[in-house]
Amino acid sequence: MLLSNQLDHETAVINPNKALWEKGDFTEIAALMRESGTALVKSLEIAPPLRALDLGCGDGTTAIPLARTGAEVVGIDIARNLVEAGNRRAAEEGLANIRFQEGDASNLEGVADHSFDLTLSVFGAMFAPRPFDVAREMVRVTKPGGRIVMGNWIPNDPTFVAQVLKISSAFTPPPPEGFVSPMTWGVETHIVERFGQAGVPRERISLTKDTFHFNSENKNPVQVIELFRRYYGPTMNAYASADKHGMLEELHRQLVELANAQNTVNHGSTSIPATFLRVTVSL
Repeated sequence: MLLSNQLDHETAVINPNKALWEKGDFTEIAALMRESGTALVKSLEIAPPLRALDLGCGDGTTAIPLARTGAEVVGIDIARNLVEAGNRRAAEEGLANIRFQEGDASNLEGVADHSFDLTLSVFGAMFAPRPFDVAREMVRVTKPGGRIVMGNWIPNDPTFVAQVLKISSAFTPPPPEGFVSPMTWGVETHIVERFGQAGVPRERISLTKDTFHFNSENKNPVQVIELFRRYYGPTMNAYASADKHGMLEELHRQLVELANAQNTVNHGSTSIPATFLRVTVSL
């Protein structure tokens, strides 16, 4: 009975996160991020032979550009639909050096110690529960002499995604007791503490701000917000809650106003920058 209760508790902790990212179709959002994913991978200056893990990989916004460099890549995501989409994309490109599989960043069961030269997580592992476990697992599976690179949204940052998440949270019910906001991964003190408990000294952690762009040549900002409304789990939840409380129009107005204000191009296209914290851990 005790084991059963433990399993029930673990399921209660993990499944809401899985349900969140399987709720919509993040591939529709990821399509806006392809160029930035490729640019980020280029900035890593990959030199094969190299074995890389992309944690919280989605359908491969960074994992597939990694594989194009010649690296051997494993992409792990909690959402089955995104794993399936990533494997389809890899097959379509004829990439035999990459595979996508389901897994939880808080517990990389079945992944051996010191398996990867590079562990990468761009807006992925930050959303997993139990952040201290996430840091420990990333350190565990990375080889000595290797590196961990994270891209994390920054709380209260004035740019697009941080504001989308901030607006959305204002229209959703309070999180359950014990919930740790994913945005804490954008705060230096939390990052240092988490990797510190995993055995990494502060001097081996580098932090810098970087930018992703949400680009679409054929969608205007209103249409981009519609994609978030229909396909991005946190925003989908916010719209559902706002509708229930008669606040749907207000939520939509705030998000459209945000997207229009931050769009940098005209003529029915969209290019919206979003600042994030780039974390590099040298092991």
